Amino acid sequence: MKNALITFVAFLPLSQIYAHGISDSDKQSMLDGSYLVYVRLGASHMLTGYDHLLFLFGVIFFLTKFKDIVKFITAFTLGHSITLIFATFMEITANYFLVDAVIALTVLYKGFDNIDGFQRYLKVKSPNLLFLVFAFGLIHGFGLSTRLQQLPLGDAGLLLKIISFNIGVELGQVLALTAMLFLLAGWRRSASFERFSAASNVGLIVAGFLLFLLQMHGYSHQAFVDDLAFSKASHGQEHLNMAREAGGTANIAESEDSTEPPRPRNDSITISIPAGKGKEYKFHLVKGAVLEYSWKTDGVKLYYDFHGEPKGNSTDAFKSFEKGTEQESDGSFTAPFEGSHGWYWENKGLAAVEVTLKTKGSYVILGVPGSLKYKLE
Repeated sequence: MKNALITFVAFLPLSQIYAHGISDSDKQSMLDGSYLVYVRLGASHMLTGYDHLLFLFGVIFFLTKFKDIVKFITAFTLGHSITLIFATFMEITANYFLVDAVIALTVLYKGFDNIDGFQRYLKVKSPNLLFLVFAFGLIHGFGLSTRLQQLPLGDAGLLLKIISFNIGVELGQVLALTAMLFLLAGWRRSASFERFSAASNVGLIVAGFLLFLLQMHGYSHQAFVDDLAFSKASHGQEHLNMAREAGGTANIAESEDSTEPPRPRNDSITISIPAGKGKEYKFHLVKGAVLEYSWKTDGVKLYYDFHGEPKGNSTDAFKSFEKGTEQESDGSFTAPFEGSHGWYWENKGLAAVEVTLKTKGSYVILGVPGSLKYKLE
């Protein structure tokens, strides 16, 4: 038991494992792809969204009538569709760790409700479950929205992109529910269901509590980084050491930060933005580094978003510094934090557009997927 707890704590900061953000490959697919790509990624996101799946499992655990299943799932679907679509379209967001922490508490709540915890331990009547499932759906949808808003979506077809992603989420939910219902239907016919149903819902309570701790741990890394007793690098290394002591063998990338600052440089890069698609180009800057830049298209205005992503943040959250629709831009930028910084351009036209980007400063080029012509001046 001790080793299990140590292993859990050791893996807390590994948000690539526990936080279901949008991966780099999926991110580029969404930038380049059609509405069907958003449908596919929405389904994938739901099928890998452990907190959403745990909550749904708790909701249907004791439901045997088809009309009851439809009623509760409809309430949940309506709730998360409302906030997913409108919060994303209106750009209403919040800290994703805190939103996911609340979602974790909904998992805990459903497990507690399933063991009749209100009557048994609190001596009160359980709240109206249908209303709460709808309300919790609003929270889950807001969580999905905070993840979707981690991507520079651009202006072209924004509403259809959001709706396509939501359709994918619903398709993923249908697939997950189908598997859960078959599993529960078979399990209810066995004697073990009565023996282990209570234990299963206690497991939901424990899972919800541990997920809550995980998200609050991630939030503390993000919000109180200056208050940590040691640096983020040594903090991560300490977690790795704890995992080794507990016998953990997860796929953890153990990388050492370079102690040498980037060298000053001048660069000119020509980036081809395909018709109807978007592309990013990034640099790694340390906090306080100055990047002088100018970029210009070959005569066509492009939507752009100049943004940055903090180092060590694998959930793909970003901060926008400047956005608009222009054919050129220039200036001097001082990095407010260490991490990747750069541009996302979206080409709404019918022909490819070339962007020539010139930069000067101390940085490391991260680049962009795809074909680039790069020269060092």
